[in-house]
Amino acid sequence: MTLSPDRVSPSTVFLEARESYQKQSWRNRACILAGDGVQMLQVPVVHAGSMLISEVQVDWSTPWLVRTQRALDAAYYTSAYYEYYRDDLFAVMDRRPALLWDWNLSLIRFILDKTGLACRFVPTESFTAPGTVPDDYRYVLHPKRPDTVLRDLGLEKPYYQVFSDRFGFTPGLSALDLLFNEGPDAVLWLKRLA
Repeated sequence: MTLSPDRVSPSTVFLEARESYQKQSWRNRACILAGDGVQMLQVPVVHAGSMLISEVQVDWSTPWLVRTQRALDAAYYTSAYYEYYRDDLFAVMDRRPALLWDWNLSLIRFILDKTGLACRFVPTESFTAPGTVPDDYRYVLHPKRPDTVLRDLGLEKPYYQVFSDRFGFTPGLSALDLLFNEGPDAVLWLKRLA
């Protein structure tokens, strides 16, 4: 990953498109903070044995999208900026792409666009073994392991969250949490991490 200090020259991020899909990973999950605590949202996928991450199909046979949108409404309706982003976000979600890869890319692009970050994605053409390139974060974070990366690096910086009066600051949530609570200032919060 090559980071750019401004919008003029976009950052370049290499996305691993040639790895085998890993079940129970962040590739089809995200966490939000709801009134009763952290809630995991999950995109169901069609399991067809071993397949590349870029070939995994989203399972549209259940009404999970409606449940996800209702969960977002319940969790963020009172946040400062949710109403400004909700319709655009739901329009992205309602496109219902066939592939998980396309779903993830469309949501990443939405978040980058709304935060004002410029980024160029480059899908890998062959599998890159872990540890062979610098700044390789593919296997650092996993839902089954504690996430202490930002704290360990001294980069965990709280921001206002809707239910912080009940739970305090809750790290490790979806970037949507930052966007809905900080709005246009989300990019300033991200820059403070650098």
